[in-house]
Amino acid sequence: MKKELDFQKVFETHNSVANRKFIIYQLEKPGQKHFRVGISVGKKIGNAVHRVWVKRRMRQALLELKPQIKSEVDFIIIARPSTDQISMDEAKKHLTHVLKLAQLIDDEVED
Repeated sequence: MKKELDFQKVFETHNSVANRKFIIYQLEKPGQKHFRVGISVGKKIGNAVHRVWVKRRMRQALLELKPQIKSEVDFIIIARPSTDQISMDEAKKHLTHVLKLAQLIDDEVED
């Protein structure tokens, strides 16, 4: 999601789930062909280099999980503090976990 209005619309639903590393807000969009995602990494997560690093890991994990993610939804992923301290494998594991909690991917997906 690139528009602030779209981002705010999803955020204001208050339909959220979280784990230790990520928070997801979601909005159902029946009939939508592809999911849309917004990524937020706040300034509490280190300097600019660390924030970019976290965003890249989140995007890569989403790219790998893309075939399993539900298409009829818009969602926002917010990184929590200390997310910059985890490896790519850990980021994917935590992201997969929170997506399962949000019921955006099936439980059969491997961690």
